[in-house]
Amino acid sequence: MRAHHFLAFDLGAESGRTILGKLETDRLSTRELSRFPNSPVQVHGHLHWDIHGLFEDVKNGMKACLKEAFVHPGSLAVDTWGVDFGLLDRDGNIIGLPFAYRDTRTKGAMEAVFKRVPKGKIYQWTGIQFMPFNTLFQLYSMVRDKSPLLERATCLLFMPDLITYLLTGEKKNELTIASTSQLLKPNQSAWSEELFAALEIPLGMMQEILIPGTVVAKLSPAIGKETGLEETPVIATASHDTASAIAAIPASGANWAYISSGTWSLMGIESARPIINKKALQSNFTNEGGVSGTNRFLKNICGLWLIQQCRKVWSEKVVVSYEELTRSAKEAPPFKSLIDPDWPDFLNPQSMPDAIGEFCLKTEQAVPRTVPEISRCILESLTLKYRFTLDELRELGEAPIERIHIIGGGSQNYLLCQWTADATGLPVIAGPAEATAIGNIMVQALALGYVRSLDEIRNIVGHSVVLKNYEPRGAKEWDLAYERFRNIL
Repeated sequence: MRAHHFLAFDLGAESGRTILGKLETDRLSTRELSRFPNSPVQVHGHLHWDIHGLFEDVKNGMKACLKEAFVHPGSLAVDTWGVDFGLLDRDGNIIGLPFAYRDTRTKGAMEAVFKRVPKGKIYQWTGIQFMPFNTLFQLYSMVRDKSPLLERATCLLFMPDLITYLLTGEKKNELTIASTSQLLKPNQSAWSEELFAALEIPLGMMQEILIPGTVVAKLSPAIGKETGLEETPVIATASHDTASAIAAIPASGANWAYISSGTWSLMGIESARPIINKKALQSNFTNEGGVSGTNRFLKNICGLWLIQQCRKVWSEKVVVSYEELTRSAKEAPPFKSLIDPDWPDFLNPQSMPDAIGEFCLKTEQAVPRTVPEISRCILESLTLKYRFTLDELRELGEAPIERIHIIGGGSQNYLLCQWTADATGLPVIAGPAEATAIGNIMVQALALGYVRSLDEIRNIVGHSVVLKNYEPRGAKEWDLAYERFRNIL
């Protein structure tokens, strides 16, 4: 088999990357061509994404592929975080800058929606976890506030769809990213018309839904000429970053759970069909679209965002690396303080260390003061939240769970992985760290016929990356800590 090359753009809420993939027989290798910052910008008191700057970064990555790697890829694709979107007017112009999901405009929107449509009915119609920044609540806040942007809009494109539109001129919504919106029927390529009608959200803005692994179009002539990548097909990959990451899990069978670990921790199982019942609603689980018709049954847990925001505060005095924070956490006293990572005040506080201290005061615990103490508090609490979520998954899922795969950046944190094994009592398989980019690339290969199935993708990933195994230990002390944690919750 000759080598095939694919270009992946993995855009996260902190940074973006251009990754070149090379598939040869049953081996995949990747190379990072560029990395660029991506942070929300404040404009008139609101948080937005600089879509035009991001698009320039994507085009620069395309140019680097040709000029630095000397490769003309067989295709390219974009994945991003979920829920956020841009609006187009009738002439195809982007109206303003897309809002960032941590913006405050959705304050009160969830409660207002429930007055119109009962929470249980929305869950029945969509199967999606309730989070205040879901696209549903972003759009309803615009309806509520009589936003002039919404009045002008004729087209809604989620963030990866928007980049694809700028590259090709094609207006499409890809399934996995659309499924994060809380506007889609569970595991179907169809919008929940009842929900749009009940909330007076214009259904006409929504576009045709493409399944992951669909060729959208070739680059527009202008973009092809500018970047040197004329005639390159643009693929609708699994364009929600978590969907791409889960496609790259080197697993077989059904008896496993996953944690896609980064700014957020996405913990769940892969199921053949959506799981929508009273317990799933009560536990706030979500059903999102996956590759090859699979269903991602998972919960969003506030992940390494807690450490990232603490580091931001600490680095104002002395710059500390994540590796240093992990080492220091290991030396701190165990289980001194525990927090609920999903406490609402952790969403976007002015000072994360102060917010953690306030939580501990409210729950009558010792307040962690030092960098090692706070770092250990975060990592231990995250792993105990994984155990709590695992208990829920075992109650809701059909297959027994015998191991946990940790993928994404958090798979490189040896302490997080070991403590996850310790807290849950299950072996942990860590890797790949680059799961999102790998999944993006392999779904492109699926679209072009170079691989035939999701199982084949995972088999190739297993042959191509180095995995690390962690066995559980110290069960008794973790059991005691878990009881404390449950009481705090």
